[in-house]
Amino acid sequence: MILSVIIVNYNVKHFLEQCLYSVQKACKGIDAEIIVADNNSTDGSRGFLEPAFPGVKFLWNTDNTGFAKANNQALEMATGDFILF
Repeated sequence: MILSVIIVNYNVKHFLEQCLYSVQKACKGIDAEIIVADNNSTDGSRGFLEPAFPGVKFLWNTDNTGFAKANNQALEMATGDFILF
């Protein structure tokens, strides 16, 4: 794995949807993974995004851990040589 792209989400499922489409397009031809850490969104992000993006790794926190901790949680899951936050 060359690149791990880490994104933190909190109640912005439609913006994240567009972001994921863009990142997937940008990663074509690159051995990359996308990891989303969700900070206990209440906007239906899980039900909306998980089925639409089966190739994305999701981390569903049960509380809002904050931006930094969510990034660190996702970093533990990352397998890429390079990390993009």
